[in-house]
Amino acid sequence: MSIHIGTSGWSYNHWQGVLYPSATPVHDRLGYYVQRFHTVELNSSFYRWPKLATFAGWRRHLPDGFLLTVKASRGLTHAKKLYAPENWIERIQACWHQLRDKRAILLVQLSPNHPYDYARLAYFVKQIPVWMRVAIEFRHISWHNEAIFALLEQHQIAYCIMSGARLPCILRATAPFVYVRMHGPDPHQLYSGSYSDSDLHWWADRVGEWVSLGKDVFVYFNNDGEGNAVRNAETLRYLTK
Repeated sequence: MSIHIGTSGWSYNHWQGVLYPSATPVHDRLGYYVQRFHTVELNSSFYRWPKLATFAGWRRHLPDGFLLTVKASRGLTHAKKLYAPENWIERIQACWHQLRDKRAILLVQLSPNHPYDYARLAYFVKQIPVWMRVAIEFRHISWHNEAIFALLEQHQIAYCIMSGARLPCILRATAPFVYVRMHGPDPHQLYSGSYSDSDLHWWADRVGEWVSLGKDVFVYFNNDGEGNAVRNAETLRYLTK
């Protein structure tokens, strides 16, 4: 079983002096990232889906053993709210084939304005190829119920475990792998604050429990402010060795 710990994104101006030297050109930042981490969650794809050639370029240039998780486009998750997903799934598949051994998980983050709709989700997950590993993050409280957990288990799709302000932290593993997003410890604002050592020890214990159950584990820190995600990810990785 394997543990993969990284951050949500790799290119932030306020990570200069934390992850890469000050004044590092934007196009050189990934090169510094891969020296310290072996996986990353790509978030820019949510705003603008990359071209096929971009995925092929990542496959060629990322080091052996590096795994790229990609966040699905908001066109699929927020504009269409998973309605008629066939074209998007076909497009994602083509890009996934370009990544080959560098592909990790497709993250599907639903809108907080998208309430429970079992039929729509059931139709969506049936369209996903069985070879594609997918995690779904539900931001509306109505989705967190046994019917949804059972549906995800049936299709071996991971329920995205969340840590963050006003988000339910439900430790439910519904797939052969576990997917965790760490949105920051601040109880009032997402993506803020730095996890304490005691917090990270607690999460390290959870990671160990999932691994003991035969699960691969992916954890991404999204509290990017002041470089907190970088430091927290490195600490958790050390604690889970």
